Amino acid sequence: MGRVPTFLDLLYDEAPLSDFDAHLARAEQGLAGEEAASVRAEYDVALRLRDLITRMRAREAELSALYETASDLTAIRDVDTILAAIVRRARQLLHCDMTYLSLNDEGDGASYMKVTDGALTREFQTLRLPLGTGLLGLVAQTGAAYFTEDYARDERFLHQGYIDDAVAGEQIRAILGVPLVLDGVVIGALLAVHRSVRRFPQAEVSLLTSFAAHAVVALENARLFAELDAANRSLTRHTEAVDAAALAHDRLTDLLVGGGGVAEVADVLSGVLGGAVSIWTPSGELQAGEDAGVAWADAVPAALASGRSVVVGSGLVAAAQAGSEHVATLVLRRDEPLDLAGRRTLERGALVTALVLLFARSVSDAEERLGGQLLVDLLEGDPADRSRLRDRVRRHGARIDGPVVVAAAAVDGADRHRASRSVLALARRMSGLAGEHRGALVLVVPGEDPHRVGVELQSVVAATGSTATIGVAATTDALHDDRLARAHGEALRCLDALVRLGRRGEVSDPAGLGVARLLLGDNDPEHVDAFIDAAVGPVRDWDERRGTSLLVTLEAWFAAGGRLKETAAALHLHPNTVTQRLDRVGELLGPGWREPARSLDVQLALRLARLQRP
Repeated sequence: MGRVPTFLDLLYDEAPLSDFDAHLARAEQGLAGEEAASVRAEYDVALRLRDLITRMRAREAELSALYETASDLTAIRDVDTILAAIVRRARQLLHCDMTYLSLNDEGDGASYMKVTDGALTREFQTLRLPLGTGLLGLVAQTGAAYFTEDYARDERFLHQGYIDDAVAGEQIRAILGVPLVLDGVVIGALLAVHRSVRRFPQAEVSLLTSFAAHAVVALENARLFAELDAANRSLTRHTEAVDAAALAHDRLTDLLVGGGGVAEVADVLSGVLGGAVSIWTPSGELQAGEDAGVAWADAVPAALASGRSVVVGSGLVAAAQAGSEHVATLVLRRDEPLDLAGRRTLERGALVTALVLLFARSVSDAEERLGGQLLVDLLEGDPADRSRLRDRVRRHGARIDGPVVVAAAAVDGADRHRASRSVLALARRMSGLAGEHRGALVLVVPGEDPHRVGVELQSVVAATGSTATIGVAATTDALHDDRLARAHGEALRCLDALVRLGRRGEVSDPAGLGVARLLLGDNDPEHVDAFIDAAVGPVRDWDERRGTSLLVTLEAWFAAGGRLKETAAALHLHPNTVTQRLDRVGELLGPGWREPARSLDVQLALRLARLQRP
């Protein structure tokens, strides 16, 4: 028989109220007098604690939402975005049917809807209320908080037909409104409503008032940022130097000598030309800068034919050419027309862009050849030649003499060459090596988390429009004897297993293969232990720490074919207890453990663990 849970156990398991009542009924059986009174006292204390915990968690959620809102104010510059977040969070925390925020239009003598969350009708979202009319208008006019249990029947407010129709269309009954006050002036109101008759406790009034304060800060920040942007634009217009063309020439020359890239070219041109410059590939993909919304594609043939910039609406288009090859397109978006000197500067920028791309192409080709050959020598070379290989690795700038991750990827997509270049860039960024070997794209980088490296590699390949299936493995002292080669072989076997199992597009290390790892011949005792640990290790550890019987319950549940009553009978437990244990198993193993494929791994791990027991 399992141990009968106490009230403390029920509190710990966050049991529903019915479980407390059921436990009280069982505990009072056969008791009388002081013993029954003692049990009843424990029950009362447990319920008070349960209520206190519930209130504390609700308060914690409120404070967390206020903190998140305050954090958003430092990061979000778009006032509509932050106001929408405030209204949404207020609705969630107050558990109301709708929240909305209005702003006052002093010139019109009305308050208009700015943001709504939960509104059902278009009419309500565009409603304008004269100041002093309705609850919202009264809050917006007086700057005081008001609430009503049933608006339609409350005679304290000035009702108007079209407003009452809009309220009725939303089925609104109870309303709470608090003012938005900036420097002593009421600029609007924040309201929460229910579609049923109810009161608003003081805690809800205080909470909505706090959200209103955040909304005021957001509105004031937006105004200040707008003023700052306007001042900055005005200053920029009045401080344009007459020698902008000479400055552009100097900066582009310095950039070219210093080995800058196309992003730096875009930044320099944007600065000296007073606009937004973006650089695009011949196929129309953005390389640097931001898309300014200029329809430039039709102007490219004319720019290529003339070798000059071409005007398109409020923008300019220039083609970067290397001989007869079109290597990039520069697009300038500017509010005012550009003079002739400025157009020549953009054309000079196109020439610099072509030189930068040609140089980067040459460097990339050289690095690809050298890095790829070094990787092959590390994986296939003579172990006796390790000293020379270490020197080559050091000169290449790779740091793979400690713990490393080896990833082998099969790439599916139209542009495998582009994906390969992206992986080479990732290897450089992570101080590793990359190249093609044994039909797979191989990445070797310093690290101890194979899955994280695999996911990052998959993301880089996905950005090129291709899909990667990736096997990963890890090793230490990668340049010692043949450990790197063994890790590479393990990663290749993982990749082969994923492809054979039809799991294309996934990332896995050997442990992630589950039962497939055992069936593919990689089944030495250490890997069996790793498989058991990956499948049921958290449950086993829980049992060992707490003296529980979750593994036994799990075995009985599988033996009973997943039928709850038969499992409970086999363990001599109440079905509710079995359900609670299985819920705990779900928390430890994560979602999806009952799915067929995962369930098979769990059952096999249980069988293997039982075979290993003394």
